[in-house]
Amino acid sequence: MEVKKVLHVVVAHLVARMLNLEKLTPLDTDYLESLGFTWHTDSDETSYISDELIVISEEEAEAYYEATNELYDMYVEAAEHVVQNNLFHEIGIPFNLVDIIKESWENDVHWHLYGRFDLSGGVDGKPIKLLEFNADTPTALFETAIIQWAMLKKNNLEEESQFNTLYEALIDNFKRLVTLKEDVSSFEEQYDGWSFLFTSVKGNAEEENTVKLLQHIATDAGFETEFAYIDDIEFCEEEGIIYNDKNYELWFKLIPWEDIALEESDLAMILTNIIKNQKAIIFNPAYTLLFQSKGLLKILWDLYPNHPLLLESSFEPLKGQKQVQKPIFGREGGSVSILDEQAQVIESVEGEYENHKMLYQAYTQLPTDEKGLSYQAGVFYAYEACALGFRKGGKILDNMSKFVGHRVN
Repeated sequence: MEVKKVLHVVVAHLVARMLNLEKLTPLDTDYLESLGFTWHTDSDETSYISDELIVISEEEAEAYYEATNELYDMYVEAAEHVVQNNLFHEIGIPFNLVDIIKESWENDVHWHLYGRFDLSGGVDGKPIKLLEFNADTPTALFETAIIQWAMLKKNNLEEESQFNTLYEALIDNFKRLVTLKEDVSSFEEQYDGWSFLFTSVKGNAEEENTVKLLQHIATDAGFETEFAYIDDIEFCEEEGIIYNDKNYELWFKLIPWEDIALEESDLAMILTNIIKNQKAIIFNPAYTLLFQSKGLLKILWDLYPNHPLLLESSFEPLKGQKQVQKPIFGREGGSVSILDEQAQVIESVEGEYENHKMLYQAYTQLPTDEKGLSYQAGVFYAYEACALGFRKGGKILDNMSKFVGHRVN
């Protein structure tokens, strides 16, 4: 009897962890490219877009929505704590960005356009936990806003059955750049023809087409827009941001702030003075680097110890528990390691961030399928939580992970 009882508990636990996956007819490459989605195939010639959906309940979707909104409010409090207590160095902020971060933080015109929270749990019977916040230059925008909608349409599924209003949320948030108000219904009366320049580096199709999607959304919102590669733009402290002899009051760049600080220090100084002289507004604002830094996870744990949405985080290895070591400004899983209870590496991904300051975060098991692949939720935030998507891969999700869509049943 006792053996049966134990087996029953084990089976019940496994069932609770099982993902609800649904096979799909995949989108063909010609169709994807007609949408402007050209990065559909990974370097090993496998499709980047998974041929399955995760089916979630309305309650699970609502839980992601509520958790993400709460986390954003917590991030604002943590960032304020950093600014007020001058903790920029502690969380790895380059010294030459501190002034522009303060300028952007203290003035409401510097609006956070959008970001993406990476979360564990939520679909496997386990609680939602924050892994990190991609607040400055988040990827998977195109996949979340456009591709997973196309996946439903291709398979004759209800296109509305998603937690996914990212396109509409961005339109409204672009309007808030002018109104600075929650209600954007009066946008037309207040719009005064500000010009919006969108920028990426040359030679990266994913970044360029993501920026052009944002440009398209801004155009839908009523802005006069233009696209340019960053090497073709002139930056002037007295006159602002200039392209083809025209000044642009608004500038979106899909170029990380930390890269500007470390690789383009002269540009960092010029942009600081452009902001101080009120010659342009930059998106995402410089203060989003506070959110982007994984060092803020340690600040969050200090301010909200044992919060149910957080994992213990420290700048020193955690004692006696499995944990993840990750660079505070690493990307795509680079230089991330999983450590055992003795802080010994048991899984790692190579990268170029080994010399960066490291954060140690308590380990949490990601939802897994029957093949042992891990699934991580990504929830976009644009004034509020607005869209869900997933990635799947190994124990550490790197640049070979796959995008997985979802539907709400």
